[in-house]
Amino acid sequence: MSRRHPIESAVSDSEDEREAHPPTLKRRSSSASSIFSFHQEPLPPPDQKDILAFTSDNRHLSFIRQLHMADCITMLNGFSGFYSIVSCLRYAINDDVSYITRAIVFAFLGAFFDFFDGKVARLRHKASLIGQELDSLADLISFGVAPACIAFSLGMQSTADVLTLAFCVLCGLGRLARFNVTVTNIPKDQTGKSKYFEGFPIPTTLFWVMIMFGLLLKGSYAQNLPGGLLWQGTFYEWHPFTAVFFFQGSMMISKSIHIPKL
Repeated sequence: MSRRHPIESAVSDSEDEREAHPPTLKRRSSSASSIFSFHQEPLPPPDQKDILAFTSDNRHLSFIRQLHMADCITMLNGFSGFYSIVSCLRYAINDDVSYITRAIVFAFLGAFFDFFDGKVARLRHKASLIGQELDSLADLISFGVAPACIAFSLGMQSTADVLTLAFCVLCGLGRLARFNVTVTNIPKDQTGKSKYFEGFPIPTTLFWVMIMFGLLLKGSYAQNLPGGLLWQGTFYEWHPFTAVFFFQGSMMISKSIHIPKL
């Protein structure tokens, strides 16, 4: 049996976690699409007791009381993305390149937590009422905003660069929203798992984070970015390297690209 790349595994489980919670109160999961699955049976939906407790509990810290372990792991994904962004801000203040390295590490740490939240939910055979929403929001931070901030820190800072990065982030936002409302319409296999990804899943932005880490190690950032700077000194100055983010954004919102799940 072949082993899959960690990024691919995280991508697969990120989507499957949301498949486990289609947009209704009674949510069922599909089996995971990873060879690392702990369980292949669908998760039971939240029962009426869980729904009532979540919606009508007025005690102090009621929200925290209702969080599942998988939800807490998803929160760690969101924290990792946030800390990646903060590390980029610290680089802007201190000009210490080690902060960019830290930002990249925390982006991948977010993928680690994103991979395991679905595994924990299946291991505990417990569905979460807010798991789908938490997963999407955490993914937007870790795999949408954080990679764009890393790119900005590496020197993609012109107006055209920022607009290109924003395009990628907004495409990721749109893709997550679209997936949440269309997942039930994607054809399923015999296990109830979607047969394919519609467009690039948002965690695939980590591929470009990995490329940027290579550029950082080579010193190919700031004034040394591959492709240089076009139209320097004008309002339209633009680093051609940011075209990869335009490509990434376009692929995320594509409906014609179907990537089979393994």
